[in-house]
Amino acid sequence: MPFDILPHLPVLTVTVIRFILVTTVSLHILLTKRNTASAIGWIGACFLMPALGTVLYLMFGINRVRRLAKRLVNGRSPHRPATHDSSWNRELEGQFAPLALMVSKLTSRPLVGGNELTCLHDGDGAYPLMLDAIRHAEKTILLCSYIFRNDEIGGDFIRALVAAHKRGVKVHVLIDGIGSGYFVSGVHRQFKRAGVPCARFMHSMLPWRMPFINLRNHKKILVIDGITGFMGGLNIADENLVSQHPPHPVSDTHFKLQGPVVRQLAEAMAWDWYFATRELLAGPEYFQEHDSAGNSVARIVTAGPDTDLEKIEFTMLQAITLARKQIRIMTPYFIPGSRVMSELALAALRGVQVDLIIPQKSNHPPLDWACAANISPLLDAGVRVWLVAPPFNHSKLMVVDRAWSFVGSSNLDIRSLRLNFEINLEAYDTTFAGRLDDFMGEKRNSRLTHHDLDKRNLLIKIRDAAARLCMPYL
Repeated sequence: MPFDILPHLPVLTVTVIRFILVTTVSLHILLTKRNTASAIGWIGACFLMPALGTVLYLMFGINRVRRLAKRLVNGRSPHRPATHDSSWNRELEGQFAPLALMVSKLTSRPLVGGNELTCLHDGDGAYPLMLDAIRHAEKTILLCSYIFRNDEIGGDFIRALVAAHKRGVKVHVLIDGIGSGYFVSGVHRQFKRAGVPCARFMHSMLPWRMPFINLRNHKKILVIDGITGFMGGLNIADENLVSQHPPHPVSDTHFKLQGPVVRQLAEAMAWDWYFATRELLAGPEYFQEHDSAGNSVARIVTAGPDTDLEKIEFTMLQAITLARKQIRIMTPYFIPGSRVMSELALAALRGVQVDLIIPQKSNHPPLDWACAANISPLLDAGVRVWLVAPPFNHSKLMVVDRAWSFVGSSNLDIRSLRLNFEINLEAYDTTFAGRLDDFMGEKRNSRLTHHDLDKRNLLIKIRDAAARLCMPYL
């Protein structure tokens, strides 16, 4: 080797390393990223900043959750047994038959009839029933909550669950690793002290586990003895006791379920427990065979950045395309992707009355700013946007033609539809849909117009437009 090359070896070495990093990461992005904009963004970052871009991609760009889920599915069967009677998939006819067939294929869960669905409003209406069910549990309790505060009502739930554990009930509590306290979780500490099995979903203080900080279990599930279920948008916190006038009240909608669909709810919770702990829950005490409890035909739909990717969004999109007369959607945050925006606009343009009902002011101002910058195309298409007066309403409801309903934990934002682990319930029941539709109709306090958006001053418009750029991360 000529001696005059030696002084240049460090530069050559760095150049070779940069080339290898950029090439390797770019190839991985090309082979794994479905979203074109995301792929271009990551490749650009790696070209401009090879070392930092590679580190950021390794931390935040690779969907390890989906890979983990696939390993779990292949290694040991999760709770997705196809043992239910699937006759409703064949018998449902009319307008929503294509939707029922599509969701059956999408979720691998059948529609089940004979369910009783009860709508509960706020913690004032839901918490007493949930606590009573816990106190009368005989065999098993499965509870999952995104937010579980160590406050007054949280203490009531903790004491009831600990008492159930002491009398021999098998109790399993799953709380989110961020929503219920990342650095300190008083709820987790109390359950551990009492010997109650409690897991924190995707929580770790290890630096190489930090990528999971963006992936949250947003589900709210309670199943008692495999017989009675609760699900919806309600967390466990004093702020949901609206009648007691907390400093920052949060109004919400929750649901009590009875009938065959409760088994699907229990299976969804058991899968999340297995995902978090590798412990398999099995046996009739968890998964009951049910007699008919009502007239609703229903099904559980789960979504998350794993094997359930975008299933809630796909269900909503298909329902929107089948709408003939009316779509009503109530959501605490509205910053969806382009697919949902386009389908809602197209529905309005073809003559469907589309009502979008959102809070006048949410508990996350940046989300309101992004919404204001993003909603104008829907107003142009004829979508009616309504504002709900305080207290902040956290309900997540969708009704199409007063016949089909979709309720649960999922907000209409990119985080909920792509990153969070969510759970919804679809129901083919005109009575249930009519009640929800009427409830949403009562919440239409004032209408948002182009004039409201236009009268914002320039600085506010710039702020809102900047927030819109952060939509995928809000």
